[in-house]
Amino acid sequence: MPKKLYYLTTEIVPFANVTSLAMFSTRVPLALQEKGHDIRTIIPKYGYVSERKYILREVIRLREIPFEFNGSNRVASAKSAFIPKTRVQVYFLEDSSWFQPLSNLVYKSKNGRILADNGERYCFFSKAVLSTLPHLFWSPDIFICNGWQSAMVPGMYKQHFEGINDFYKKIKTVMVVHDLNEYSDISRKDLELAEVPVDKSLKGNTLNAFEVGAFHADAIVVIDKPSDIISEKLLKKPGVAANKKKVSVIKVSDDESPDFQQIADEMDQIFKKLSD
Repeated sequence: MPKKLYYLTTEIVPFANVTSLAMFSTRVPLALQEKGHDIRTIIPKYGYVSERKYILREVIRLREIPFEFNGSNRVASAKSAFIPKTRVQVYFLEDSSWFQPLSNLVYKSKNGRILADNGERYCFFSKAVLSTLPHLFWSPDIFICNGWQSAMVPGMYKQHFEGINDFYKKIKTVMVVHDLNEYSDISRKDLELAEVPVDKSLKGNTLNAFEVGAFHADAIVVIDKPSDIISEKLLKKPGVAANKKKVSVIKVSDDESPDFQQIADEMDQIFKKLSD
């Protein structure tokens, strides 16, 4: 049975292409759409993305979406386009302070240092994305939360949005793990300020985003390569180990272009299980 899928990511070719997440987030949504699912994607609108080149269009109902973040009233807007040569819709979430100034390195500065405000930035992204639903006049069956950048969504959804109106009913969250690296470590302070629920079993001032999300996600999908068996490392983390029944592993090749159709097929089976 076709599902309504809201695909959350921070990279899509050709708009933002920093890591392997970009190609994954281009090809897998297309493969899922071809399987009959109603899929929409959303990424930040980085300052270097050309609105003219990619024909980004104003969407009146997505202008100045209000929400609260870190105790302040905020607004974000979104424009719309399509992945070139496809019918996969992409929303571009705009914010002049969090996304506009970023270079095409996105997560780090030119000297190679990780941006200190990454945690707060992608907490903002997560809250803003969740706030878009009433303005889309569309409610998904599943949030597909790609990478550490949207691993805060499952907890935010459960804590602040689930059941508040008809747009937030019976939505499942699937957390997809592509990499396990230093980027996925986030300050506890940033999480607390953004009101992301943190299970009491998790200790320390720096927390792994996937451990935080594991307690609230309905499913956890780990992408393993022969050269990088992420699932083994991830399951050694107490927060994920405590939720290991939610974990599914998709094995892919080390090729730059793995079998994206196979990935979509396996993800489709996971979606079906969530509905059973």
